[in-house]
Amino acid sequence: MLGLEMVVLLGVALVLCGSLARRYPIAPAILLVIAGALIGLVPRLQHAQLPPEVVLLLFLPALLYWESLTTSLREIRNNLRVVVLTSTVLVVATAAAVAAAAHAFGLEWGPAWVLGAALAPTDATAVGVLARDLPRRTVTVLRAESLVNDGTALVLYGLAVGVTVGEQHLTGWHVTWLLVLAYGGGVLAGGLIGLVSWQVRRRMDDPMLESIAMLVTPFAAFLLADTIHASGVLAVVSCGLFMSQVTPRITAAATRQVVIPFWALSTTVLSSALFVLVGLSAQSALRDLTSTSLLRALADTLVVTAVVIGVRWAWTYTTPYLIRLVDRRPAQRLRRIGARQRMVSAVTGFRGAVSLAAVLAVPHTLDSGAPFPDRDLIVLITCGVIVLTLLQALLLPAVVRFARLPVDNSVAEEIHLAEVFTLDEAIDAIDETAAELGSGEMVVERVRHELGKQRRLLAAAGSEGDPVVQHDDQYTSLVLALIARRREALLELRDEQRIDDIVLRRVQAGLDVEEVRISRSNPLVE
Repeated sequence: MLGLEMVVLLGVALVLCGSLARRYPIAPAILLVIAGALIGLVPRLQHAQLPPEVVLLLFLPALLYWESLTTSLREIRNNLRVVVLTSTVLVVATAAAVAAAAHAFGLEWGPAWVLGAALAPTDATAVGVLARDLPRRTVTVLRAESLVNDGTALVLYGLAVGVTVGEQHLTGWHVTWLLVLAYGGGVLAGGLIGLVSWQVRRRMDDPMLESIAMLVTPFAAFLLADTIHASGVLAVVSCGLFMSQVTPRITAAATRQVVIPFWALSTTVLSSALFVLVGLSAQSALRDLTSTSLLRALADTLVVTAVVIGVRWAWTYTTPYLIRLVDRRPAQRLRRIGARQRMVSAVTGFRGAVSLAAVLAVPHTLDSGAPFPDRDLIVLITCGVIVLTLLQALLLPAVVRFARLPVDNSVAEEIHLAEVFTLDEAIDAIDETAAELGSGEMVVERVRHELGKQRRLLAAAGSEGDPVVQHDDQYTSLVLALIARRREALLELRDEQRIDDIVLRRVQAGLDVEEVRISRSNPLVE
């Protein structure tokens, strides 16, 4: 029954925290962490934890794949230099700084590097949840950094753990080979699975089967990379970026109607569950601490948190000026941002799922049979740093106001461009397409009238209070109200037992489709 109790408590926590986050200006992630800590106080649930391999092999592939599918490959290419530097050099610098700090307060170098590697990467899930309202360029850079830097961090982590337990010996060639294998093998594995998935899905016409194929894809990429000891994280990310470019040509509208809501719901539940797990693990780590005093452990946690945050701030306010000394091209000057705006990137270095999974996977013993040095302290510090970095989200609104970020209308402008361009193409192709299909004159005129109406609405979209726009709003409101009346009449028939529940669901599904279509038909409505 323990598993069932956890499922119920987790569901209640998600609903309550989501409701509170809508009412109060507190990030849902912080509330979920608090909920996890409170759940850990229940005696029966004090030792309830997910195995770390479940986090790495079940949660991460799904979350990273969806993040990769929904990010902008164009913006990643435009900011490739920043993404590469932050996902490699910054990761190594953070791990080294944390390791030095940990060694200074008593950890051996091996465990210190394990701690540093676990805390080096930012978290894609936390960034996606907490930074949605930032400008597109800022969000894309943050998400791309957090998607790629896991590979670097996990290579460092594997080396640190292997050296500490006595399985590996550190040499320059060995480190170089592991990095090449992690990055090269991960990208190749992801690309291969992406190609296979593309070829399989383009031959499918069943939305359910295609949805299952899509669900299997990230796990297959992670599995293939893990089999050859490459980075499963990079395999999932590269596969997702590839599929984001090819699936719009092969995925039918019916499939997208099934896939998008499913993935949105699933990833929301998974990411929320991870934040609850962070709180649960932090509470458990406090209870299981034996190698040092609680006061000393909390002080060490504060020191490491300051190092993690401080390294990111130092990076944010030094590397841009160094790059400007090297690259003075006019095109790059146009992309520069001010010191105020860079503060947003400095405070969004959240830690999360990868750090938690890595530290929970630290072995309990060495090859010699001796306990892993200070493992309980490493787990406690990592959980504490995750919680404290997430608390930066409380400062994010004030930092955004202080940064005076320019209004980003680029997405809205590109949406308007796309709608106008595609509609003009359709209008120009009416006669030719009608001739090919043998459509009657009345049908052609009806379609021409509907498309012309949409085109006039797009042309008037910038005119507040335009009578055409008001007409369309009133039309949409009236149709939606009548659909609601039809739905009530349908329920009356069912309640009077004049129709069966099966009939109700089928007719209701048609009304739902019509409601969604009408709701989305107005280009002024999100």
